[in-house]
Amino acid sequence: MRITVFTGNQPRHLALVNKLASIYETTFAILECKTIFPGEVQDFFRKSEVMKSYFENVRKAEISLFGDISFSKNSVRSLSVKSGDLNFLKKEQLQEALSSDLYIVFGASYIKGWLIDHLIDRKAINIHVGLSPYYRGSSCNFWALYDNKPEYVGATIHLLSKGLDSGPMLYHAIPKLNSRSPFEFTMRSVEAAQQSLVERISTKQIFDFVPQPQDKAHEIRYTRNSDFTDSVAEQFLKRNLKNSDLTNLLNDAIKPTLLLPFYY
Repeated sequence: MRITVFTGNQPRHLALVNKLASIYETTFAILECKTIFPGEVQDFFRKSEVMKSYFENVRKAEISLFGDISFSKNSVRSLSVKSGDLNFLKKEQLQEALSSDLYIVFGASYIKGWLIDHLIDRKAINIHVGLSPYYRGSSCNFWALYDNKPEYVGATIHLLSKGLDSGPMLYHAIPKLNSRSPFEFTMRSVEAAQQSLVERISTKQIFDFVPQPQDKAHEIRYTRNSDFTDSVAEQFLKRNLKNSDLTNLLNDAIKPTLLLPFYY
């Protein structure tokens, strides 16, 4: 059995690759590489003192849940490319990874051209870190907390489509509030998504879900990376949210409608 994963190179991405490698004979991992020091190095996110401070919190939460960067299992065959180069690759360069039993996309850049057609045809599954159709785009769980809506922190497992985060949904994954910080709370949504997906792939339950279309009328925010500015990050850091704040907000919130059975 073979699986192909299109993902990134951060600890959470590498952790997913290793989890899938534990249940598949061969795992093909196409890793899109960005700096592992966002905020300190100019890359997808700008270099600034505010961004450095923000992402120090993110990295601390990520490493606590997924460990640091590490080598992949022996059964993983990886190909590393610069983020954004994915759509320039030719079929011949990915040929070995194009006849797998299952395809997963998590944290990859926007896929276009022949590759998106191939993945849609193969019913590739995407992990969207955010609750669709409510929050779509970039840094969705950050924006849910920014909006004082922790009830909208989570992840959506859906079929890949040509639209960003807009494919038919399979289920939602929700984090438990057993965290030491709001950063860990949002990172736990990634953990819930990964654990549930690997579990449901292993039992083949993932193939029993009936895809549900997204209703864009329920969208609260659609965000781009350019929306996440120093000013926005600084405002969030100064609020210094505590678990007690999140608990109070969750207790008072009207919970969003989720696909059943969601993973908690």
